[in-house]
Amino acid sequence: MNFLIYSTLLFICSFLVCNYLTPKIRTLMLSKNLAAEPNNRSSHDVPIPNLGGIAFFVVLMISFYFIASTEYLGLDAKNDVYDPSNIIIALIPGLTILFIVGLKDDILVIAPLSKLLAQTIAAVLFVYHYSKTINTLYGFMGIEDLNPILAGAIAVFILVAVINAINLIDGIDGLAASASIIMFAAFGFAFYVINHIFLFSVCIVMIGTLLAYLRFNLSSTQKIFMGDTGSMILGFMLGVMAISFLALDPSDIARLPIRGENLPIVTGAILIIPFFDTVRVFMIRIVKKKNPFKPDRSHIHHIIIDKFNISHRKASFVLGVSNFLVIILISFLAITTSNWILLTFFILLLILLTLFFFIINKSSWFLRIKLRNIRKQRTAAQQSNSEA
Repeated sequence: MNFLIYSTLLFICSFLVCNYLTPKIRTLMLSKNLAAEPNNRSSHDVPIPNLGGIAFFVVLMISFYFIASTEYLGLDAKNDVYDPSNIIIALIPGLTILFIVGLKDDILVIAPLSKLLAQTIAAVLFVYHYSKTINTLYGFMGIEDLNPILAGAIAVFILVAVINAINLIDGIDGLAASASIIMFAAFGFAFYVINHIFLFSVCIVMIGTLLAYLRFNLSSTQKIFMGDTGSMILGFMLGVMAISFLALDPSDIARLPIRGENLPIVTGAILIIPFFDTVRVFMIRIVKKKNPFKPDRSHIHHIIIDKFNISHRKASFVLGVSNFLVIILISFLAITTSNWILLTFFILLLILLTLFFFIINKSSWFLRIKLRNIRKQRTAAQQSNSEA
């Protein structure tokens, strides 16, 4: 089978299955009065179904059946085996745990520490069974080989961190899904270049699924949220991609144009929006002596919406484009730039981003813009009421 045809079919089928399941899930939730009630941080004023992540889980499970082997596809996969690392068996326990815990949290709400424990168990199970390990950093900051125990601990940390990072940016319509599409596309391109067809296929499945979900998430009449069920599955799969990318063999890295020592920085660039926001928010909450897991409106997407008075769609678009541009910039520099120079540049970029959001959050100029916009909205509402 032609690889282009195979990839296209995989994308279309994932899109269609999610597109079929999502409205069914929404209708069922509304009929059972299971929906997210609006609160002081919500942009919606009516209950919205929040179990869109069920479709993610179902599509992934179905896709594993069809992409487990290339024997019947006639594709030239790495080592003639489609899943050489037996990654599907490593994925299923963790995905199932996160699906069950996310489902319970979306319906009943569970304690943050309980969720963190479940995420850690899911991560440990995956790392323990996955045959790929981050056993070397190829000279990143002068570090070569890693102790196996340390390598496993780093992999577990990455998984748990990415799960929570995606969960935290899922605060406005479209952001988690659109940012994840960009991140899966970046990882998918890299795996395509080195001929890791299974990992590339999973990225295609996730992109198709998320595009179908976005159609409903951004709808004004058929809106649905992915909930913790969806965000944890997304975070888990992105964490898996990050670990697989960092654990590439020397022969695989030789196929990539970037230098091996720059892999961690490129990975950081791919995940920059969720990680930057998570680290920034956690530091702010800790400095203010607040629970770092307690929700508030200190996220970068909330600041952009509040200060520039723009819609969720526009904020998600701005952050998505920013993520894409950072990936392109860092990946281009990673081809020839030495590790320490690129690391310094990346750190300076993070500092500039931090200063940018600090300035617009504290600036009185932006406060005046916000107040002026509020007055305009009130005036328009009063005129509308008087005309009615």
